[in-house]
Amino acid sequence: MGQRINPLGFRLGTTQSHYSFWFAQPKNYSESLQEDQKIRDCIKNYVQKTVKISSGVEGIARIKLQKKIDLIRVTIYTGFPKLLTEEGKLLIEGKPRPRIEELQMNVQKKLNCVNKKLKITISGIANPYGHPTILAEFIAGQLKNRVSFRKAMKKAIELANQAGTKGVQVQIAGRIDGKEIARVEWIREGRVPLQTIRAKIDYCCYTVRTIYGVLGIKIWIFVNGE
Repeated sequence: MGQRINPLGFRLGTTQSHYSFWFAQPKNYSESLQEDQKIRDCIKNYVQKTVKISSGVEGIARIKLQKKIDLIRVTIYTGFPKLLTEEGKLLIEGKPRPRIEELQMNVQKKLNCVNKKLKITISGIANPYGHPTILAEFIAGQLKNRVSFRKAMKKAIELANQAGTKGVQVQIAGRIDGKEIARVEWIREGRVPLQTIRAKIDYCCYTVRTIYGVLGIKIWIFVNGE
């Protein structure tokens, strides 16, 4: 059972919680769901175009949304918060403003917020490479630069161990190294108890486009628990 469904959904209510908190009537549910996706896509596109560290990692671990009647609160969990608090291209009264304000204006234009206020806050992560999304972005950058997939996976596990994780499993699937036949390669270090619900496991599925084709990256990280 633990290996047949998403590890995050499997643990909802125990060690995991929802990334969106709001209530909607059945007829408005699809509209609210699409609004969530627009907000997340707009933030990721902005960060991808303007903010990126030298290793090619965008640094966004997750985006949490909380909607009220007149307020949409967005919390961005990032491993490199200084990148969004630095001054950007936006000028107000001749003075450059932080990138977070420029991002907030872009999201407001995308949503056409009239009756709701939008507030974006940034929350830093102590150990960025202890989160699967940031780790997957690192592996994707290595694969795009034609680094050996085994070397990229071992380096990712080394970074995860330095972040203090109890176990990590990395899997890459597709036409690895340009081979004609697609295959799955994986490596694991430490404990990754997928069937233990009380075990706090972070998971992500990431897609990377290389010159050989599309590869899929899956990462399981055992943080703590039983």
